[in-house]
Amino acid sequence: MYLIFYLRDNYLCDMNISPIAYYHTKVQTKFGVPRQSGLVPELHGVIVFEPEYRNADALRGIEGFDYLWLIWEFSLNNKVEGEWSPLVRPPLLGGNSHMGVFATRSPFRPNALGLSSVKLSGVEKTDNGLVLLVSGADLADGTPIYDIKPYVEYSDSHTGVRSGFVDNNSWQKLDVVFPENKRTMFSGDDFVALYKILELDPRPQYHNDPNRVYGLPFGGYDVRFTVDAHVLTVVDVVCMK
Repeated sequence: MYLIFYLRDNYLCDMNISPIAYYHTKVQTKFGVPRQSGLVPELHGVIVFEPEYRNADALRGIEGFDYLWLIWEFSLNNKVEGEWSPLVRPPLLGGNSHMGVFATRSPFRPNALGLSSVKLSGVEKTDNGLVLLVSGADLADGTPIYDIKPYVEYSDSHTGVRSGFVDNNSWQKLDVVFPENKRTMFSGDDFVALYKILELDPRPQYHNDPNRVYGLPFGGYDVRFTVDAHVLTVVDVVCMK
């Protein structure tokens, strides 16, 4: 990925950045990724560093932080390089109202970079060096990560602030009907994470066909469901392997 900066003397400078790590989780496509980080704390993931960054010294002291900031790439966007729009349609507003791209968290940005706060659950030694165990991310499996910074409460947390159009709008959770015989296909936190993802309605907001069957890849399974009004019904769970 290339980032372009304009310096004071109008000299144009290119900065070439490459992933330091990749994120791995049960959510395999962008369809089903939580709308924001922190909405599904039961969704676990692992950050695996690239070989050149598998240096234990680079993680020294990280266990002392409960949360981390991840800077990552919207790598699953179908977007032509250099193409962007100043206006986007936030799903929270039903996908019908336009807002400025810099007033939203839309993935379709001039530079396809995302910023997420995740909970650090632990650091584990593996054959791939030290990995970070995190939860609550809004990233799909295989997402490239460009930087990691600690979350610091005294400077990063602001209470009683305005949040623009978000203040007067909230996600309306769906009622999820999940057959009992299909629940046993998922372990504890995996099922809770999947259930909460379905509650948040992973469909594009302009979809409203009660007869359409959707498929959500999750942990090697294709979770198939329909949505009628405010009720999401899981109709089948099929092994993808």
